[in-house]
Amino acid sequence: MSDITLTIDHQTITVPQGTTIMQAAAQIGKTIPTICYHAHFTAPSLCRMCVVEVEKSRVLVQACSRECEPGMVVQTDSPRVRQARKTILELLASAVDVRDAPEIQAYIREYGANIANYANGARREQPLRDDNPFYVRDYSKCILCWRCVQACGEDTQWTFAITKAGRGFETRIATFFDKPIPETTCVYCGNCVQSCPTGALKSKRAFWIESGRDVNELVHRSRLEKKLTRRGGEGETR
Repeated sequence: MSDITLTIDHQTITVPQGTTIMQAAAQIGKTIPTICYHAHFTAPSLCRMCVVEVEKSRVLVQACSRECEPGMVVQTDSPRVRQARKTILELLASAVDVRDAPEIQAYIREYGANIANYANGARREQPLRDDNPFYVRDYSKCILCWRCVQACGEDTQWTFAITKAGRGFETRIATFFDKPIPETTCVYCGNCVQSCPTGALKSKRAFWIESGRDVNELVHRSRLEKKLTRRGGEGETR
C-alpha cells in the first residue's frame, strides 16, 4: 500500500493510503472535534462537527471518513470551519436538550455558540421511556448520532434491538414496531448506554440518583421487574 503526502495546517505529513484526515491530523497533534464519531464504530459522518476546509473543494468535508489524497491541503480550524461548527452547535441546542452532554457543552464554550440563536425553532420533545429494569430512554436528549444503533447492531453486539425510524425532522431512535425493551431482542449488555454522548440513554441507577430518589426503592422495583420479565420469557417458551 503506497503512502500519501498532504499538508494539514501548514504541516506536511506522509501517511499510508486509506488514512482519514482525522487520523492524519492526530499524528501531528491536531484534535478535530467530533460528536457522532466513536473510535470503535464505523464512522457515520452525520454530525458534521469534524468538517475541515480542503483547498479547491467547494464544500467542507468530514474528516472522520474522508480519506487523505495526494497533495491535499487541509485547514482544520479556519474561520469558515469554526463558523460551521458554531452553527451546528446552535442548531443542536435549539432542537435537543444537551445539558447532560459534557463534550457538547465544552464545544459550545470553545466555539462561542449562542444557544438562544434559534430558540424559537421546533424542538424534538419525546416522553421519557422507563420500561425495563436497567436503563431509561429520554429521546428528547437524542442528537441522532446513531452510536447506540451501531453498538446494538453490526459494530458490537449484533442484537438489533434498536433501530432508526421516521424521516426528516421526525427521525428518531426506536425499537422495531415501537415495542417496549423487554419485548425486543435486547440482552441488556449496556453498550448502547455507554456509547450515548448526551444522556439520552442512562442507567436506571444514575437516573434515580440524579432525580433524588431512593436507590433502595429502585433495587426493590428492579427485582420485581426482573421476576416479571423472567416469567414472561418462560411463558413464551412453553
